[in-house]
Amino acid sequence: MARRPDRIRIEVFGPTSEAETAEDAFRPSDDAIRSLARLIGRQMAREQFERARAMERKQTRQKRSAHMR
Repeated sequence: MARRPDRIRIEVFGPTSEAETAEDAFRPSDDAIRSLARLIGRQMAREQFERARAMERKQTRQKRSAHMR
């Protein structure tokens, strides 16, 4: 897997003398938005995974303590 930079670089471009299409004009911001959405989605997935693991551990502890009674 390729190494990714730790920080996202967002470049701001000034107006150009050439006329751009709307698609070309928004491409840099679209890429930044997709990167941010990917980071947020991964964080949400990690948090959901941790909650599920915590629930499994809790249920395992409760089963063990129920057998000891």
